[in-house]
Amino acid sequence: MKNNKEEQIKRARELAENYYSKGKYLCSEAILASVNEVMQCDMPQEYVKMVSGFPVGMGGAGCSCGALTGGQVALGLVYGRKKPGGNNKKIMKLSKELHDRFRKEYGSACCRILIKDYKFGSKEHMHRCTKVTGGVCEMVMELILENEGILSKIF
Repeated sequence: MKNNKEEQIKRARELAENYYSKGKYLCSEAILASVNEVMQCDMPQEYVKMVSGFPVGMGGAGCSCGALTGGQVALGLVYGRKKPGGNNKKIMKLSKELHDRFRKEYGSACCRILIKDYKFGSKEHMHRCTKVTGGVCEMVMELILENEGILSKIF
């Protein structure tokens, strides 16, 4: 089973990096689409449009990293509550954990800080954001797979 989990994590990361580097999706979209595909969540692909405004720190504002916000949505896709008033303790815990892992790895959750050393649209910028997108997708998949047993406790 562990090997299968490692394969799922690797596959999701590769998908996200490929979607981003090939220009099919931007960071937030690539992560959501990849997690949806690998975890077989059955979210219609057109729902990716919900996170289309997140890249470049919320539509270019440079605030919260689009990969991080897309990762939060992907966690919600798998572990979010399904009814109003339902228990949200687990998703809140996992969301904080993703944020904390992200900050530890990259030093900031702010897009403009993460890409300050790169000319926007340059090869170096694209490489940086491809790796961040893949890294966040990997973090999300790790959190999902580390917490598989909590699904029945949420709903």
